[in-house]
Amino acid sequence: MTIAEREIKKFEQSNCAENHVFYQAMEEVIYSIAPLLESDDKYTRYAILERLVVPDRIIKFKVTWLDDTNAIQVNTGFRVQFNNALGPYKGGLRFHPSVNEGILKFLGFEQILKNALTGLPIGGGKGGSDFDPKGKSDFEIMKFCAAFMKELHKYIGPRIDIPAGDIGVGGREIGYLFGEYKRITSSYEGVLTGKPFMFGGSLMRPEATGYGVVYFTEKMLEIEEKDSLDGKICTVSGAGNVALHAIEKLYHIGAIPVSCTDSKGTIYDARGVDLPLLKELKLEKRVSLQEYIKAHPEAEYIPVEAYPEGGHAVWDIQCYAAFPCATQNELTDVDAQNLIVNGVVSVSEGANMPSTPKAINDFLSHKVCFAPAKAANAGGVAVSEFEMSQNASMTRWSFEKVDIKLKETMQQICKRVALTAQDYGVKGNYVDGANIAGFKQVADAMIAEGI
Repeated sequence: MTIAEREIKKFEQSNCAENHVFYQAMEEVIYSIAPLLESDDKYTRYAILERLVVPDRIIKFKVTWLDDTNAIQVNTGFRVQFNNALGPYKGGLRFHPSVNEGILKFLGFEQILKNALTGLPIGGGKGGSDFDPKGKSDFEIMKFCAAFMKELHKYIGPRIDIPAGDIGVGGREIGYLFGEYKRITSSYEGVLTGKPFMFGGSLMRPEATGYGVVYFTEKMLEIEEKDSLDGKICTVSGAGNVALHAIEKLYHIGAIPVSCTDSKGTIYDARGVDLPLLKELKLEKRVSLQEYIKAHPEAEYIPVEAYPEGGHAVWDIQCYAAFPCATQNELTDVDAQNLIVNGVVSVSEGANMPSTPKAINDFLSHKVCFAPAKAANAGGVAVSEFEMSQNASMTRWSFEKVDIKLKETMQQICKRVALTAQDYGVKGNYVDGANIAGFKQVADAMIAEGI
C-alpha cells in the first residue's frame, strides 16, 4: 500500500454525505502529493496531513433578523478557520441555501493551498450562511448582514481573519457587513476585503478572479507551446462575477466567448455573447438568461431540462478553450468526453473544483491543458491581499498598477506550478504541480513553527 493510499484509508471512515466535497478535495491532494511524501519522510513524521485536514476551529452561530413584514427569521452562520501557518485566515463568505459545514470545509481546505500558491502571507479559511439573498429586498439583506456581523465580529480582525465575498456576497453585502463592524468596534480597519472603493476597497477586485483565470491560461498555453487564445472560440459557464469578467478579459485579448449559463439554462451565441446585455441582466436586473433571447433571437437558449442527464449543454459546444466558472462538480465525465471529442485544447477552472475527478482524469489522459482552480482562480485572493496592503498603508493603487501586479502574480503561479510538476516527474500535470507546491509551502511552515 502506498503512502497516499494509507493516508486516504485513515480518512475514509469519517466521510459522510455532508462532507463528500471536502473528502473529494482532500483525496485529490493526497494522491497528488504522493511523490513528495515518498521523497521526504519528514511530512509523515510531523503528521502534516493529519494536522492539515482538521480545521483549527469551526465557528457556528445563530443569526436572527427581521424581514420586511417584521417576522423573525433564523439562519445559521459559519466561519471555518482552517490554517494560519502562512498568515491570518483569508477566505470568502458565501450566502446560499446550500451552505453547510461540509461545503465550507471543502472551500476552506482549497483556500489554504490556493493562498499558499500566491506567495503572499495569508492562511486559509471560509465562511457564510444558508441565507438566500435571492428575492430579498435591500433592507432585508442589510438587516441580515448586520445580524450576521454581530456574531462574526468576535472572531475576525486584520491580523486574525479577513473575510471577503463569495457567492451571494458582493460589494453591497460587504459594505453592509463592514458598516456594522465599524458600528460595533468603532474601528476603521481592513477587516474585510472586496469593500466598495470609496471606503477602502481595491480597484479591480470584482474583475480579479475572472481576469486572473485568463492570465493563467495565456501563460499555460505559452509554456505548453500551444496557440494563443487570440481569435479562438471559448466557452464559459456561469453568469456571476467570475464568468462575466472572464468573458470581458477574453474579449480584451481577442478571443470569442460564445456561452454563459445560469441555474435554468445555457446561452449559446455563435457570434460572441453580448457582454453589456449580460451585465444588465445579471448585475442590474438579476433575471434569468432566458431574457437574452428577447434582444438576440438569433442566439440559442437551451433549458437545463432539455439536455441529457449527466451532461451540460455548455460543454457540448465546439471550442478551443473552456472556462467552468459556475460551481463545484458542474463539469462531469460526460462533459469532458464531449469537450475532448470536439477538440478542446485547454480547460481552466474559474469556479472552485468545478470538474469531477473522472473529468479531470479524462483531460489529463488526453493531454488537454488543464488548469485547476486552486491555481487558476487565485486572482481574487491575490487582489484581496493587495487590498489588505493598501488598507495597512492607508494608500490607494491605480487600476493599472493592480492589473499589472495581478497579471505578474498569475504568471508566477503558473510558472511555479509547471516547474514543480516537472521537478516531481509529472511534467504538464498542473493539478499535481499545484497541490505539491502549495502543500510544501504550508507544510514547511507548520514544521518550522512546531506543534
